[in-house]
Amino acid sequence: MRRRLINSTLAVVLVVIAVFGVSLVIVESRTISNSAQESVDSEALRIVSIVDSRLIGGEPVNPDILAEQSGAKRYARITIPGRDAIEIGTRPSGEVIHGLAEGERGETVTVEEARSVVTDEVARTLMIIAGVALLCVVAAVLLAVRQANKLASPLTDLAETAERLGSGDPRPRHKRYGVPELDRVADVLDNSAERIARMLTAERRLAADASHQLRTPLTALSMRLEEVAMADDLDTVREEATIALTQVERLTDVVERLLTNSRDPRTGSAVAFDLDEVVKQQIEEWRPAYRSAGRAIVHSGKQGMRAVGTPGAVAQVLAALIENSLMHGGGTVALRTRVTGNQSVIEVTDEGPGVPADLGARIFERAVSGRSSTGIGLAVARDLAEADGGRLELLQQQPPVFALFLGREVRSRTDTARDRPVR
Repeated sequence: MRRRLINSTLAVVLVVIAVFGVSLVIVESRTISNSAQESVDSEALRIVSIVDSRLIGGEPVNPDILAEQSGAKRYARITIPGRDAIEIGTRPSGEVIHGLAEGERGETVTVEEARSVVTDEVARTLMIIAGVALLCVVAAVLLAVRQANKLASPLTDLAETAERLGSGDPRPRHKRYGVPELDRVADVLDNSAERIARMLTAERRLAADASHQLRTPLTALSMRLEEVAMADDLDTVREEATIALTQVERLTDVVERLLTNSRDPRTGSAVAFDLDEVVKQQIEEWRPAYRSAGRAIVHSGKQGMRAVGTPGAVAQVLAALIENSLMHGGGTVALRTRVTGNQSVIEVTDEGPGVPADLGARIFERAVSGRSSTGIGLAVARDLAEADGGRLELLQQQPPVFALFLGREVRSRTDTARDRPVR
């Protein structure tokens, strides 16, 4: 591209020089020739006027006097009737330019100048024009090189940026070049880089969320299948199999929710549901794991509460809190339900060491963990809670108290009367 820009610029300059340079040479050559001819004619008229004035005054006419008075620098021949011809200067050889003038008394003056003088003047003019043209060509080449670099270097940078995007490096460069068209291309590439970065971040986040949220149901399902494999009583097998099927349904719900959130994280399916059923389900699922760890999990507080949210999402949030207490807490884990204002609250606490003071404000951030965990569980739990209009907070660090706030279904008196049994 650089070579093409330089060649095209140089070609334009050469065409302009050829057109205007040739015209200028022709005009200057004619001007110099005409000027030389006028100068010779003027000198002949000056000499003939001097001769006329001296003849009228009866003064002598000789070469020295005429050369002194006229200041002639060229060869001149003066012919006076009845007298010998008078010559001034040295007669030039070769081609000459003639200037002829006649006086009132019949005298004639012929002035001659060698044409080589005019040719030399034209040659000097041509050299000056050629020098100026050469300077114009050099300046045009330098300007073309600079312009080519100004245009080619940004294109090279933009090509490298596009190549980095294709190779999976979506970092925007935010580099501009002062050329509106190139800056527009740079803006588009930077915007594309930012979109690709957001897409990659969303994909990585989806993968991390999926691995974390699927791990808990799979672990619970694995424990139930182990219980089925070890049970001898048919009723126990049926009970454990029923619970395993429920966990499979929950696992399916987790997968569907992950896919839905990956398409639109704002999508919600909040409904009114029985909060006791979700709490009871989670306690039943996690009791074997706590029993194996020599710990207990209990439920207390207000009963018969109906909350507004997505049952599957609430179950995942509680599972994350219960698993967090199992991994990092100690002693008995207590789930307590209560009502505050128009909200239903589920508190999860244990008897462990609690949350370190330096992590209290950042405990819900991704990749933040006080132990050797991923630091994703609580962040995902908060996102799930906020997706349905709720919130997840750390009310107390030692002992730890996590609280899930959900909207509470407010039932009208008509609904209450309708549900009341008829006597």
